[in-house]
Amino acid sequence: MATREEFFYDSRDHEHKIRALRWKPEGEVLCVLQIIHGMAEHVERYDTFANFMADKGILVVANDHLGHGRSAISEEEYGYFCDKDPLVTVIKDIHRLKKLTQNENQGKKYFILGHSMGSLLLRNYLFYYATGIDGAILSGTASQPAMTTKPGLLLLHLIGLFKGKKYRSPFASKLVNGDANGHIQDKRTEFDWLSRDHEIVDRYIEDPACGFLFTINGYLTLVKSVDRLNDQKRLNELPKDLPLLFLSGEEDPVGNYGKGVKRAYDQLLKAGMKNTQMKLYPGFRHEILNEIGKETVYEDVLAFIKKQL
Repeated sequence: MATREEFFYDSRDHEHKIRALRWKPEGEVLCVLQIIHGMAEHVERYDTFANFMADKGILVVANDHLGHGRSAISEEEYGYFCDKDPLVTVIKDIHRLKKLTQNENQGKKYFILGHSMGSLLLRNYLFYYATGIDGAILSGTASQPAMTTKPGLLLLHLIGLFKGKKYRSPFASKLVNGDANGHIQDKRTEFDWLSRDHEIVDRYIEDPACGFLFTINGYLTLVKSVDRLNDQKRLNELPKDLPLLFLSGEEDPVGNYGKGVKRAYDQLLKAGMKNTQMKLYPGFRHEILNEIGKETVYEDVLAFIKKQL
């Protein structure tokens, strides 16, 4: 049985303490898996998946981003990252956890999994630190062309100029998220697009640390993270032999029902990446780690990691 520990470390915003969790295997640590969580959620939602991995001998770590979970001082901070260069700051917080964990587990192979917004952060992280890891798993990722992201950034900047970066805009939410439930028949809740598992959706809705409306600062950071991924020059500079695994549900609106995932995958193939795989799960919605049939995803992630070992 794995042991779960909570700890805190200094954020690169020089104001906050970042909350993190560590799931330690009973016996020898085979390798390390770091999780980067998604938008408007927190690391405890990955407990089932993390315990599964820890039971296989994999040390798992994850942190709450700024403006999320227990890294936020109060609920008023939810969905607001920081004033100065939030995208880079969040990436540096992720990297600080990686360095802290790596120092305690020297010689162990290191993998990172990012889900949803976390997958966008991970893909940006690779522009800076790809040579320091042994593989990346991208769950529920997205892709948008610059002709979409550039006008979106301009509009968000204008809203922030007039309303302030802490303003919570339903219009901005609609602009960024669209109609996520659009393909679902017999809608039960506004968050049905997350999973077919009603219990998962209900727990998400009941959790005050989930599903909150992002601030303009949050949406700007999110859209900027998507926009930067269109930089083919940066993509071309990634280490060509880095193992990458794209996993997504075919019914995931975030990945445009597979089309956005394939676009991101093709961008990396164009950049010359030699060890990139993609799998789409029929019927699965956005949270493939919390879906009915999630055990298949768990085994696929485990197989990917073991292959690199």
